[in-house]
Amino acid sequence: MTTRLLLTSFDIWKPHHRSNASDDLLNVLLEQNLLASLAAEITLLRKLPVDFQLAPQHVTAQIETLQPDVVICCGMAERRSHLTVEANGKHQATVLRTTVDVDRLVEGLAMTHVSHDAGAFVCNALYYSVLQYIADRSLACQCLFVHVPILNAVNHRLIVKDFLAILQWL
Repeated sequence: MTTRLLLTSFDIWKPHHRSNASDDLLNVLLEQNLLASLAAEITLLRKLPVDFQLAPQHVTAQIETLQPDVVICCGMAERRSHLTVEANGKHQATVLRTTVDVDRLVEGLAMTHVSHDAGAFVCNALYYSVLQYIADRSLACQCLFVHVPILNAVNHRLIVKDFLAILQWL
């Protein structure tokens, strides 16, 4: 049985942004035809609005329609140098953890770390909302949030390699 995978990225939100690193990463995967190597049925939901209500609405609507086995939401982390897989999403005092074994997932990856703080912006809000949606409906779906640093000549190849390894692992 083929795994159904939903991958998301965000649009830009600041005037100085020319692109969003999360969407840049998905674009590289498409341009280099790297997703074809995966044994999965992949749906891309690109350039989500950077909006606390709209982003979760778009993703949960796709989950409802597609019934994916895995959802990987990607967002940009301008100040980070590595891919960062988020262990949880938070809302006020409530913490929801991913069912993905993130510590095991990053073993052997050169440019990927685990984070326990998805921030206080739309990335965290999306992650928490999707984890809550999956839990409320008892869906057999794994969800992971990956923060993507700005891609450059130094990190580009290793970031893409690690992200593909994450996709293959899931």
